[in-house]
Amino acid sequence: MRRHLIAILALLAGLLGASAAEAQNRFWLVNDTGRVIERAYVSSSRVSDWGPDILGTSVLPPGQRVWVTPNFGDCVLDLRVTYQGGGEESRMQVNACSLSQIVFGRSGAGAGASIGGGGAGASVAGNPSFYFVNGTGLTIREVYVSLSTDNNWGGDRLGQNVLQPGQRLQVSLPAGRVCTVDMRVVYADGRSFERRRIETCSVNDFVWR
Repeated sequence: MRRHLIAILALLAGLLGASAAEAQNRFWLVNDTGRVIERAYVSSSRVSDWGPDILGTSVLPPGQRVWVTPNFGDCVLDLRVTYQGGGEESRMQVNACSLSQIVFGRSGAGAGASIGGGGAGASVAGNPSFYFVNGTGLTIREVYVSLSTDNNWGGDRLGQNVLQPGQRLQVSLPAGRVCTVDMRVVYADGRSFERRRIETCSVNDFVWR
C-alpha cells in the first residue's frame, strides 16, 4: 500500500512540475521588424522537427504580437520566423522560462531580435559570441563586428579571406558586458551596409541578408 501511495505522489509531482513548466515557458512573440511575419515555428531545443506553423492561417503584421503557449513543458526553445516576400530568422536555445516576450525588431537595415524579460529591447546578460552566416547570395569580402558600446569597428574579421554564400564565420566577443552588437559588411563589389544594436546572446547563428 505504501509503495502504491509513493508511486501516486511521484506521478502527481511530475504532472504538477510539467504544468508549472508549461505555464512558465509562455511568452509574447512581438513583430517590430517593419515586415509581415508570415509563418512562425516554436519547438523544444531537444528535437529537430519544427512542427506546425503556430500562426496557422493568420499572419503577424508589423507592430503586432501574439501570445505563444507551447504544447510541451521544456524551457529551452528554438524559434524560426519567415517573412512575407522571403527571408527568415532563427533563434536557437532561448530560455523562455526566464522571459516574458521575444521581440523581432528593427536593427539598422534588417531584422534582428531582442529578448525581453519585462519590456521590448530589454538586455540579457550572457555571451554575445555567435556564427555570422552569409545568406545574401553575394560574396562578402569584409566583416566587422563590435559591441554596441565600443567606439570603433575593430579589424576585418575575414582578414585575407572572403565569405561565400552559405558560409559562416565564428565571431568571438567578450562575455558579461552587453548583448547587442553592431555589424558592418563590405561586399566584393565594394558596397557596404551596417546594422546596429543586434541582440546576439540568444543566437547561435545570425543570418545576414
